[in-house]
Amino acid sequence: MTQCTTLSVPVNYAQPGGRHISLALDMVPATAPKSQQQGVLLVNPGGPGGDGLPLAAETAQGLSPGVAAEYDIVGFDPRGVGSSVPSLSCDRTFFSGVRPNYIPASAAAEQVLVNRAKTYAADCEQKYGWLLPYMTSADTARDMDSIRAAFGVSKINYYAFSYGTYMGEVYATLFPGRVRRMVLDSVVDPTGVWYADNVQQDYAFQGRMTAFWAWTAKYNGTYHLGTTAAQVRNAWYRARNQLLAHPADQLVGADEFDDTFLQGGYLDQFWPGLAQALSSYLNAGQTGDLITQYQNNGMQGENEFAVYNAVQCADVNWPRTWSFWDSDTKRVYAQAPFQAWDNAWFNASCAFWAVKGPAKPLRISGAGLPGILMLQGTLDPATPYAGAQNAHKLLPSARMVVVEGGGNHGQSMEQPANSCVQRYLNAYLGTGALPSAPGLVNARCPAVPAPTPGV
Repeated sequence: MTQCTTLSVPVNYAQPGGRHISLALDMVPATAPKSQQQGVLLVNPGGPGGDGLPLAAETAQGLSPGVAAEYDIVGFDPRGVGSSVPSLSCDRTFFSGVRPNYIPASAAAEQVLVNRAKTYAADCEQKYGWLLPYMTSADTARDMDSIRAAFGVSKINYYAFSYGTYMGEVYATLFPGRVRRMVLDSVVDPTGVWYADNVQQDYAFQGRMTAFWAWTAKYNGTYHLGTTAAQVRNAWYRARNQLLAHPADQLVGADEFDDTFLQGGYLDQFWPGLAQALSSYLNAGQTGDLITQYQNNGMQGENEFAVYNAVQCADVNWPRTWSFWDSDTKRVYAQAPFQAWDNAWFNASCAFWAVKGPAKPLRISGAGLPGILMLQGTLDPATPYAGAQNAHKLLPSARMVVVEGGGNHGQSMEQPANSCVQRYLNAYLGTGALPSAPGLVNARCPAVPAPTPGV
């Protein structure tokens, strides 16, 4: 049974007696005999802005029962997120209705989107100016240490995905003596925080989109969208152009279409549903499947978006001249058009953010750390492989299990499960065992096969 509570933490840790905010926590308690219990396992799904409360129960179900029973598994909504107070919301209407095309057709169209980003930044400052300077990843790491202290333990275990791995990297740097075990799944490149990391995502997502088009072509007998990746790509853009001119049910336009298919980059288990939605729309003129896919996978919560900006814009200072963003995005778009402009606008408020972060990100250090387990797919688009290895080099006590050809984001939460990855995960959390091969690839696992239509 999950237990819930809240924890009061200072807005500014330099002034612990000042204003406080509230974190929402939940826990699946350990059920093993007391002598076999291994303490608190803090879990985080990523983001920034991801709701962490559901992950406690998901982790308890995902680990082998014997290992899960040995830990008090604790999920939490980081500051500003979900059930924590305050829960950031700068403009609840930001994702309402059909939005302006991500890909600007003219300088005037681009300025509309620039103004939209400026307004969002100003709205966040007006509502949360008192909190925005303290929304950094380092502040969240200090919150994690407050959670540790509240449980009365000297060290924590930590298991996280995506942006949560960066929280782990920061926590390990600030509090190395308080780490017992740490699993980092789909690892953020700390050297690229955050502008460069986003650019690298653009190229990696282009590769994943091409893989989706090729997979759809393989099943042309089911989807009738073309027998080659190029033909399916052309069909995809034909659908995008039609939705740009005539949004489906005034709900799914070109931007919403992009956002929906972006999720297929994260997890290929979405591919059959996405391909069917594209087929139904183009071949039968039906919008129902497309709208369902958007509602299930493509809708961005504004709370998550607000926290995403609040954290990334404060962690480090972003380029402040829009002409730089414009020329850089056009350069990326020439090679990786799928996500280039989408990603630029998703982060554009950082060009106008009230908080100016440091010129360089926090330097991650691995001094004094126990062994860490890293899990990484070679084709992961959100945390690309080369960047994950940058993190590995900065954390020399880490050992990395590499999933060859794995493009999914979150290798240990795949459905169906990757049994090879699960063996390493459960062995490490169970006993501390780590793979021993030398170098930057300490063990290899095969990727889970791509899905098949109807499955």
